Amino acid sequence: MLASWLVSARLKSKFSQYSQIPLQSGVSGQEAALQMLRGNGINDVKIISVEGELTDHYNPANKTVNLSHDVYYGRNAAAVAVATHECGHAVQHATAYSMLKFRSALVPVQNVSARILNVIMLVLVFGGVLAGGTGVLPYVLLIIIGCNLVLTLFAVITLPVEFDASRRALAWTEKSGIVTTREHEMAKDALWWAAMTYVVAAAGAMAQLLYFLSLFMGRRND
Repeated sequence: MLASWLVSARLKSKFSQYSQIPLQSGVSGQEAALQMLRGNGINDVKIISVEGELTDHYNPANKTVNLSHDVYYGRNAAAVAVATHECGHAVQHATAYSMLKFRSALVPVQNVSARILNVIMLVLVFGGVLAGGTGVLPYVLLIIIGCNLVLTLFAVITLPVEFDASRRALAWTEKSGIVTTREHEMAKDALWWAAMTYVVAAAGAMAQLLYFLSLFMGRRND
């Protein structure tokens, strides 16, 4: 939790810093996104503005690149970095990138696992003592471990998807010439900190999985 907070704070600090420096090219996040999509032969993806801060994402279901207001209209390295990163996911989708396909296939299972965990945790809060007394707790732990295994796999698979999207974004911005060398370094730094949030999330998922595994093994050894 501490690592997550520190990385999140650092990410917001970096984006705030780089958002204050206008691009020499004057290109906005929306314009950069449109250029990247067209440059990759993608004409069926819409770019829309959404509410919130750092709420940017690509939705493969309706083929939309959703950019927060500051990214959509921003004309700075941070805005272009985020916009082109999300377009990197659109390019992954268009080219059937294997890791993205695997991650998308896991989404329904991940959602079900998360809901099951929420229900179990709620039940344990109010009936944990009763569950322990009836001998069902080991079976509950197995379900928790199974659900956490799915969540951990999803978090780990997310890493190459995010790093690849950033790689595509940085390669395109450099090739297109819409950023200077200094601006490219700022975009690279911003995306690196964004990627670290996924690394921390994956580490947290692994730690939680190992915790419940240790609980289960400890009960077996009793």
